[in-house]
Amino acid sequence: MLTVDYSRWGQDLDILRVLGLNAEHPRTRERFLALYDIGGDKNASQVGRETGRNPPTVMEWVHRYHTVGPAALVYQPTGGRSPFLPRPWNTA
Repeated sequence: MLTVDYSRWGQDLDILRVLGLNAEHPRTRERFLALYDIGGDKNASQVGRETGRNPPTVMEWVHRYHTVGPAALVYQPTGGRSPFLPRPWNTA
């Protein structure tokens, strides 16, 4: 079973909960609260079903947390997909 090794980063379940509740972006909140649930009494599949996320996505959050740390869960906007048809440079 996949577990959250929060002690590796000097954290505990309460810190994950506080980070989740106080995060600015909803995606960051979701990720930290998912780890909080997994560190408690749930597994990644349960959390995925309850949040509407694919369980492998939730598992990836745990793996990223283990390898990079809490900063890996903070949402970073990517700017989205490139448009299918590029905009013309001169619209005048």
